[in-house]
Order: sequence, then C-alpha cells, then structure tokens
Amino acid sequence: MSTQALKAQPNKVTKSPAARPVICALSVFVCLIVLYICIRFGSIDTSVKEITDIIVYKIFGGKVPDTDPNRISIIWNIRIPRVFAAFLSGAALSASGVVMQSVLQNPLASSYTLGVSSGASLGVTAVMILGSFVPVPGRVLMPLSGFVFGFAAVILAIALSGLVSGSSRNYAIILTGMVLSLFLNAVLTFIASFDIKYSARIQLWQMGSFGGSTFENVLILFAVDAACLILLLIHSDELDIMTFGEEQSAAMGVDNPRSRLLFLLTVAVMTGVSVCFSGIIGFVDLIAPHVVRRIFGSSHRAVLPLSMLYGGTFMALSDLISRALFSPREISVGAVTAMIGVPFFAYIFFGRKKL
Repeated sequence: MSTQALKAQPNKVTKSPAARPVICALSVFVCLIVLYICIRFGSIDTSVKEITDIIVYKIFGGKVPDTDPNRISIIWNIRIPRVFAAFLSGAALSASGVVMQSVLQNPLASSYTLGVSSGASLGVTAVMILGSFVPVPGRVLMPLSGFVFGFAAVILAIALSGLVSGSSRNYAIILTGMVLSLFLNAVLTFIASFDIKYSARIQLWQMGSFGGSTFENVLILFAVDAACLILLLIHSDELDIMTFGEEQSAAMGVDNPRSRLLFLLTVAVMTGVSVCFSGIIGFVDLIAPHVVRRIFGSSHRAVLPLSMLYGGTFMALSDLISRALFSPREISVGAVTAMIGVPFFAYIFFGRKKL
C-alpha cells in the first residue's frame, strides 16, 4: 500500500515525454518569478530596476544606484540573503522527505514527522547555551551538532518502532517519530526555562524563522544542498529499487543496510544544516515530494531535483507570507507551512487507499 502511494501514477499531462521538459521549464520560470516577488515586496516595496541596479552594483561595482543607502542595505544585506536562505532550506528539507519516504516505504515519512528536525534543533540549542565551553567555532559546531542529534533521533525512532511487528509497523514509525518530536520539543522548553536569556530565541527556533540570514548562511546551505543532491543522484537507482521493499530490493542486488545508512546520514546532514539556520519548519518535506510525484512520476532522477525546486519555492513564498501578512509584525514560517501542511497530511493519511 505504501509503495503504491510512493509510486502514484503521473498526471495525464506528463504521460507524453515531450510534455515533461515544458513543465520543468515552466516550473523554473514560476520559481524565478516567486523569488523576484519575495525580494521585491516586504516592509518596503521596490522596483525591478532598483533591484537590478543594486545587484549589479554589489557584484560588479561601478555607478552607485540612485537609491537611499538604507534601501540598498535592506535589499542586499537583509532581503536577498533571507529569500535565498528560505529557498535553499526548503530545497534541503524537500530532498530529505523524498529520501525518507523511499527508504522507509512510507508516504508520511519526513524529517519533521520522524523527529529529525526536533533532534537537530535540540543539538543546535545545546550549542547555543554551552558553545562557549567548547573550543570550536559556532559556524562549524552548530551544523555538526544538528547533524549528530538529528541522526540520533531518526535512528531512535526506527529502533523503537521495530518493537512493533506486522502490517502496523509501517505507520508505527510515524507515530513514534511524532511522539519523539513532542518529547524533544518539551526538552527544549524545559531547557529554555532555566535561562531567560535564551528563552525567546529558543521559542522562535521552535517555530522557524529566516530573520537574520546572511550570505554566509546561503553559501553553506548551497554547498550542502549541491553536494547531497549529487550524492543522491548517483544513488538514485538504489532509491528507485528500495521503494519496492527490502525483500525485492535485496533480490535486485541492493545492499539495504549500507544504502539505508548512507541515505539516513545524508538526510541528517541536510536537515541538520537547515534547522541550524532556520529552526523547526514542518510539512515542506511532506508536501513537495508528493506534488512532484503526482506530476512527474516516481523516478528519483527527476523527483529529487524537482522536489528541491518546488520545496524551495514553497518555503520562500511561505516566508514572504509570514513577514508580509501582518506587516510590520512577523509570524513564524512554521505556522504558515503548518496551515497548509496539516490538511495535506490528513489527506494523505485518510486518503492513502486512493493514492
């Protein structure tokens, strides 16, 4: 049943091979339009010419744009890094969702539902509070701790769900992961109560935000996304085979334990780095993979990059809504994605027999 959900039939429009490049090109075009809209609109609105002049000036030098220096600073130092950090974080989470659903043969599996995001957040929070006692730069220690704690969380969720046997084990993984997430979030709240200095920051971390993103964050996210995507594409055939289950994939020559460990480590890296810079943001890694599979089919060579494109676009748009809906007040990105993601989760769970 779960394999059928993962390998849902593509939409009629994509049954023709000639239609897929057109839809891919259209998807890229829509993504660029969304990113432009996210850069243009916010606490101050800008024009195409103003944005172009600022980008050209900052990259190539030359004539200073005839614009207020404060506007230049807002657009270049605040808004552009924030938009691209949101896009790259959404891309990382979406790719991790694709991998989790394939490795566990479960349409509801994701970094959020299996506790990876909460575990990574706990690791990052530990560095925030105790980092001064460790002789390692925060820019290295925070992503590293996010990776370690996120990987430990998913391993614990899988191990605990292994106590359940039979057909119910597939969804026991999700239930275990969600309970584990609640527990880890409770631990975060408990830790925050001991130090008021970090309390507000940890609460913001639990809901997700891209405020304060820098170009350094963007470069790190881009490097991680690119490296992990290349690695996953190299092993995309194994991911295709693993969606059929352990017995079938073993019969087709896939080393399930080794491949599963490799994929889970990759997921932990992508999720850990994303959480490090944005906090816990759920449901993006559930929505994007399912939408892409419904449109383009189940081949991971296409699903992985397109899920990153769709997930990144969705995250950037959600971030725009979070800062523009009640401007100048800002709501958390996690609240926006949850408003869309919870009904989507319910649709998959209760309508899985139809997928």
